[in-house]
Amino acid sequence: MTTPTRTPAVSVCIPTYKGAAHLRTSIESVLAQTFGDLELVIVDDNSPDDTFAIASGYQDLRVRCLRNDRNLGAEGNWNRCLDEAAGTYYRLLPQDDVLAPDCLQRQIEVLEADTRREIALVFSARTIIDGAGNTVMERRPFGRMPRRLTGDELFRRCLYRGTNVIGEPGGVMFRRALARQVGPYDATFPYVVDLDYWLRLLEHGDGYYLPETLVSFRVSPGAWSVAIGASQATQFAGLVTAAAKNGRWQASAVDLAAARGIALGNNAVRLALYRLLFRGNRA
Repeated sequence: MTTPTRTPAVSVCIPTYKGAAHLRTSIESVLAQTFGDLELVIVDDNSPDDTFAIASGYQDLRVRCLRNDRNLGAEGNWNRCLDEAAGTYYRLLPQDDVLAPDCLQRQIEVLEADTRREIALVFSARTIIDGAGNTVMERRPFGRMPRRLTGDELFRRCLYRGTNVIGEPGGVMFRRALARQVGPYDATFPYVVDLDYWLRLLEHGDGYYLPETLVSFRVSPGAWSVAIGASQATQFAGLVTAAAKNGRWQASAVDLAAARGIALGNNAVRLALYRLLFRGNRA
């Protein structure tokens, strides 16, 4: 672990590997935030391309750029990001994704107002963009009004949507103190490692939904989220089943069967959308 030169209000961490295509856009979206008391920690997982050169080229004093001596894989690199963070609040931003200018401000306002620390995480609506940054769709899983939801409500919504309704890492903020309590990311189910972490956080408090599209999640031919194929549905089912079996959340056999079927249906729709988006385009 490197020693930061100051203690910022929030740490934004970008774990990156072969991220040269979109990394600049992600970095600049962080540095353009209306909330300025931040650190940006970029951890390159020993990329063989220009990723580290791009990341280390920024002179902004809020940026710390690190490079792993060997490739740790996604789980190891995400956990190094968590270890390196110094801020009161934390978010992990995938190398392809983009924050809206007021993203940090809006989410920090929620956590600052929560003086009793009853909210475990804040998440938002998000925009889906393609490789060129064009909007594909918007996702507002809980409508156009802010909402506070219990962990039970969120778990059951995930079950009956067959997906991670809380969203990708770039749209979620939580307290670093709670992360220390919860522990490291666990990639037992690697394609839903983010949802596993959200459920573990939600054992300690509620979720708070903001209806603004505060993050853009990129789908492009080379994105990890596109490469996972049918495994995502299988691993989603495995995760929710394990969570129910160990008593973290309540779900019947009927609930779990429904979740698996819906997840498989979602996967078929998702792959059809990707084929349409990337027709004639190769990774």
